[in-house]
Amino acid sequence: MSWSAKQYVAFEDERTRPARDLLAAIPTADARSVVDIGCGPGNSTELLVQRFSGAKVSGLDSSPDMIDAARKRLPQLQFDVAEIDQWADEGPFDVIFANAVLQWVPDHASLLPALAGKLSAGGSLAIQMPDNLNEPSHRLMREVAANGPWAGKLAGAAGQRTEMASASEYFSMLRPCCARVDVWRTTYHHQLPSGAAGVVEWFKGSGLIPFLSPLREDEQAQYLEQYLAEVARAYPALADGSVLLPFPRLFIVATR
Repeated sequence: MSWSAKQYVAFEDERTRPARDLLAAIPTADARSVVDIGCGPGNSTELLVQRFSGAKVSGLDSSPDMIDAARKRLPQLQFDVAEIDQWADEGPFDVIFANAVLQWVPDHASLLPALAGKLSAGGSLAIQMPDNLNEPSHRLMREVAANGPWAGKLAGAAGQRTEMASASEYFSMLRPCCARVDVWRTTYHHQLPSGAAGVVEWFKGSGLIPFLSPLREDEQAQYLEQYLAEVARAYPALADGSVLLPFPRLFIVATR
């Protein structure tokens, strides 16, 4: 997949709000070592620097473009290109922050306890994941992919997102290795002034990437044209021409 920091930060305020909410729920007060895994362009890392001003804060992401943007944004910090499921640093860390990234990483039953194992005593693993695979936005991505001339190319696109477990399953994964596990789900309703086109632009920076990356430029344009038409029906415009995009997200804060 090819990630674009520029496309991602087009909705930076909306994308950063869940990170703020996740950060506010972390009980760990005196952190010395903090890491932002899947740091993107550094918007969430910046929040960590503000909250844990005396800590050593670092970040990692699998996208070189995202890491370049993060380094420009926070040149005083260390950022590395790395895959989360191959991340070898044992820590210990007082805070491991994973905002809107683990939905792209498989095998949560093994991954989450392994991440918790990198925590210091009293340290927190803070996770936020979009829980929107069954929302119209994502159902339509799959339907347009399956019903167009590109169906063969996109046969594996939907599988790049990891299927979410239930809240109780995530609790059960982490409770044996953590003293406290807090799990909750929130649905944000983002107002997008440009209507259905805004929904498409939003997901061009995230969920649409696996569906667009395998296609030629002309095929991408055709796919997006069909997707936009379906989105316009699923998300009718309000009186002012904007749409409300419901966006459910799952939050987990596990403290060792």
